[in-house]
Amino acid sequence: MTQRKLAQTYISQPDGPVSDTLTLTYEARFLRRKLLVTDSGETVLVDLAQVTSLDHDGALQCEDGTLIGVRAAPEPLLQVTGEALPRLAWHIGNRHTPCQIEVERLLIQQDPVIRTMLAHLDAKVSEVEEPFTPEGGAYGHGRTHAHEHGHSAHSHAPDQPHGHDHAH
Repeated sequence: MTQRKLAQTYISQPDGPVSDTLTLTYEARFLRRKLLVTDSGETVLVDLAQVTSLDHDGALQCEDGTLIGVRAAPEPLLQVTGEALPRLAWHIGNRHTPCQIEVERLLIQQDPVIRTMLAHLDAKVSEVEEPFTPEGGAYGHGRTHAHEHGHSAHSHAPDQPHGHDHAH
């Protein structure tokens, strides 16, 4: 049995080669502390300082300096196409739904309520299985649907209200 590695640093844009990879779904790429198995079968304990959204092509740096690449795993998604793609993207975003935006289509996680809404907006919706790499938050990082209140241009002091409510 190989010795377990410890990864305590996440690098969103690594500049060196990776020694192994982790292929994870969108939800599994949102973590702080978790025991994972790499694609080659090696065990790695991820122990980050805070909850982090790992991006496709990012990397975890291990204690020994090696890099373990992060890959987006194929998962069931909804492909959205239609005449008014910007309008459809607006409605998806207005519901704080993570969305991968491409020139001719949008990809979202499977959700029957959003699917029905899109059908009422004359969107063409089909099921696909692909890696999911949605847009980050408004400041280029973070998740659009997670209530991640980390440091950003709109951060607030811990003892101050943060100006939006969580009742969706």
